Amino acid sequence: MAAAEPGGWTWRAMTAGDLAAVMAIAAEVHPDYPEDAAVFAERLGLYPQGCMVLETRQAAGARPGGYLISHPWTVAAPPALNSLLGALPPFPVLYYLHDLALAPAARGTGAARAAVARAVAMAEQGGLDRLGLVAVNGAEAFWRRCGFTPSADEALQAAARKYDAAATYMTRDVGAPGLDPADR
Repeated sequence: MAAAEPGGWTWRAMTAGDLAAVMAIAAEVHPDYPEDAAVFAERLGLYPQGCMVLETRQAAGARPGGYLISHPWTVAAPPALNSLLGALPPFPVLYYLHDLALAPAARGTGAARAAVARAVAMAEQGGLDRLGLVAVNGAEAFWRRCGFTPSADEALQAAARKYDAAATYMTRDVGAPGLDPADR
């Protein structure tokens, strides 16, 4: 089901047919964090409801402007970069945002905050009260505005720094401030 967002963009469920466009956006937005197509395909196969693409309503057939990949996870450590999960944990304790990426044309439209609000709603629907992510590319300030805070757990921070030296593991409670209730 697609949902309209500000700025002429719509989030909709990702399909296998979107993976080439998702890979192109990932290469553009995260060139320092490459992941194989198999990683994206596996996440889509394991938890399709957590995978979405952002498309414009302005031009039919236009390339997606972004994507969200998310899934239930454990707090033990974030998944390693460019790694297959094999399976989701049988008893997840948080909802993990693996990747949220927007092409430059989609930035500043409110679509990223809307994607975070959707992830919060998915966590709630799954009975999870916490979300986690690894902030990269200087995105920590954005995630703070969305209610995420750096974890005090040094083991989690060490795992995040395997992405790069400046990466930060961040979490938020489902009910934390930082999102307009209208976004949810």
